Amino acid sequence: MRHVEQVMGMPVSVDVRDPVDLAPLYADLRQVDARFSPFRPDSEVSRYGRGEVADVSPDLAEVLGICRHYEQISFGAFTATPPGRSFDPCGVVKGWAVQRAAERLRAGGARRFCVNAGGDVVAVGEPEPGRPWLVGIRHPELSDRMCAVLGVRDLAVATSATYERGEHIVDGRTGLPARGLLSVTVVAADLTTADCVATTAFAMGRAGVAWADAQPGCLVFAVDADHVVRRSAGLDPYLVADVL
Repeated sequence: MRHVEQVMGMPVSVDVRDPVDLAPLYADLRQVDARFSPFRPDSEVSRYGRGEVADVSPDLAEVLGICRHYEQISFGAFTATPPGRSFDPCGVVKGWAVQRAAERLRAGGARRFCVNAGGDVVAVGEPEPGRPWLVGIRHPELSDRMCAVLGVRDLAVATSATYERGEHIVDGRTGLPARGLLSVTVVAADLTTADCVATTAFAMGRAGVAWADAQPGCLVFAVDADHVVRRSAGLDPYLVADVL
């Protein structure tokens, strides 16, 4: 069964090979959007950013903890509070929310499914025995081309780039749009990690590739501003097609 809905400002598609109800997954993502969107003035995140929340919810406390962790280990390159901007934890919330929704889908009995949230993917099991889920890494400048195709099982894949939202990733150390990389794709055991590491690496610029590659359990495929591809050696077994 394949299904897609527009949630959190992006298409979220689910390909599931087990008989499960997908309604709770989409309902959970819509609830996260209502509570965590910095673009909604009544959301908990917006109210927190204005100093109107005395006691944060457990979910927001978890997100804040993840934000602090990546800010610390990136020496400030990653931040949810860039200078001159309102509090925005989107660099954490997307991967965290989709990973949580996928775990609830698994708890509901799904063992073979793939969730694609605007290009970030959680792949569980196999679509068919002996065949992995195929995940394409989009070319950072040509929307009709792929850099590579990965075959993954029980892994998450996240990409940070400028082709969807422009220069939205800021280097927290300077307050300026990140430079040096065109795209960074990270493969990890969960989408929270993959998304956060990809966003942080992009914010760090060229140095972010080696930094991401050194993160536990992470593999990297990056294209720098000179169009040079840099990737983890450990990624080779997952490459089904290497286009660039």
